[in-house]
Amino acid sequence: MARFTIDYFSNALCRTTTFTAVIPNDIRTDLPWENHPEKEPSMKTLFLLHGYTGRGDCWIPEHLIQKYHVAVICPTAENSFYTNGAATGRAYETMVAVELMDYVRKTFRLAMTPEETFIAGLSMGGYGALHLGLAYPDRFGKIGAMSSALIVDEVSQMKPGQGNAVANYEYYAECFGEPLSEVKKRLVDPEMQVRALKDAGTAFPEIFMCCGTEDFLLEPNRTFHRFLEKEKVPHEYFETPGNHDMVFWMEYIAKILAWMFRDGQ
Repeated sequence: MARFTIDYFSNALCRTTTFTAVIPNDIRTDLPWENHPEKEPSMKTLFLLHGYTGRGDCWIPEHLIQKYHVAVICPTAENSFYTNGAATGRAYETMVAVELMDYVRKTFRLAMTPEETFIAGLSMGGYGALHLGLAYPDRFGKIGAMSSALIVDEVSQMKPGQGNAVANYEYYAECFGEPLSEVKKRLVDPEMQVRALKDAGTAFPEIFMCCGTEDFLLEPNRTFHRFLEKEKVPHEYFETPGNHDMVFWMEYIAKILAWMFRDGQ
């Protein structure tokens, strides 16, 4: 299992940043021959997005990476919500979905088509997976969104000087745009993104969503699920006992990978 930590200069962020890449192309030769197929399956690529306060580490168990023969790319996007902010050096959406993907294509010859490029994330990264997957359906073929921080409705009601237990008004304004009262009219709202794709007649990436029944983000996930149903957008949605923690995410990353690679796809 080859694991890289790569520093590269990001023009989108106007500075050097870091990502982790795990690429399972180093095959052990001391194992029985039956474990070495004559021809390796083509390697697909998963962009794995961290949550708020997180960083670009790969936490998927190695046996799953090996089983599905998938390269995992883990960008570091700080607490950005994977959006393009107004300030210079804050184009995180562009950094992940365009700049980093192009770098991975050029350097590793991976993620060349949407059919072989997927995106998944947890919490803030679950929102990011939906946001980037819907913004770039020509780049991502499948989306896995776990416990997604679908907080656009909540932040749209904030006034200057307000906030919540996570952050203040100014932080959310930087992530989603000023004024926050207008956020649901912009393409940082996944519902607006869905409507835009439908209006354009663009094919949707496949979508898998999940959230724990004890998770504080359950209701906004249910709301978006109902919206997708109303708009007749095909998707998988699951809620089972679980909280906003790694226990739930470890359970569901295995299910998401099985869904992404079903029938050897």
